[in-house]
Amino acid sequence: MKIIDTVPYFFTSYEATTQSLREYFAAFPEIFEEYFTRHCKNTEERHVQSIEKYPQHFNAIKEVHKSIQIVIQEIAGAYNKKYNISFPVDINLIVGGFGSNAYTYQQIIPNITFALEKLSPNPDHLRVIVAHEFGHLAQNIISDNRGMDWSKVQWTNPLNSLYREGIATDLSRQVVDIMHPSIFFSYNDEGKDWYDFAQANTKKIKQAFNEDYKVLTTEEIFHEWFSINGGRKFGYNRLAYFLGDLFVRKYKGKHGEIATITAWRDPGFEVNIAQWLSQEGEDIYVK
Repeated sequence: MKIIDTVPYFFTSYEATTQSLREYFAAFPEIFEEYFTRHCKNTEERHVQSIEKYPQHFNAIKEVHKSIQIVIQEIAGAYNKKYNISFPVDINLIVGGFGSNAYTYQQIIPNITFALEKLSPNPDHLRVIVAHEFGHLAQNIISDNRGMDWSKVQWTNPLNSLYREGIATDLSRQVVDIMHPSIFFSYNDEGKDWYDFAQANTKKIKQAFNEDYKVLTTEEIFHEWFSINGGRKFGYNRLAYFLGDLFVRKYKGKHGEIATITAWRDPGFEVNIAQWLSQEGEDIYVK
């Protein structure tokens, strides 16, 4: 595992101009090509907005920067101890344009990027979001070790994405022990209302996702149910993460942990998710 830390360059080169920002981005072209292709707009307007926001975030960015490498090593060690896996990847630390907070690359064994301006400096919050992204990586490694045929994965299928976010959430719960369960979805202390709403309206959320899956395009589903910019239907974004975690917990209760982590190896596994979504009755979320 190699940590590529671009943050010192950001602070030494930053001059509150879009030109200095673009010079920073140009110094790490491969990292920021991925970031701006999939996770943030690369426009003059967006960069001006970022420059206006940065001053109020500088202290938090510096706090995150002081501790995140230690947290990354801690979480990687926890996964290695529990699942006997190592991580032959790059972990990128950046200051971005207030887009995604963290993401894995679209690779079989994916690199990970953390955008520090979007992260909470609270150590527990950092542990959870690092554990979530490493959960995606861990699932791929465990599946690969068990003979995954990657050519058959339906990467853009929203049902598959729901399941994968559920796996990452559940895995993060296995290696991080914290107080309130909402942090595994919000990665800060601001998700309690979201979590309470999801618990109280599980049946409605499940039915709504099932209906949208049948009529909306893949892009529309991802925006409404997976994106931080979605959530128009209920007023809360990223509710697919809650559904995914619920499905994974129920599946794991019947089939066991490793079988659940690697279930997407099975042809037509998405049918199981579709059947679960269409089942009537209230699912009970276990804390």
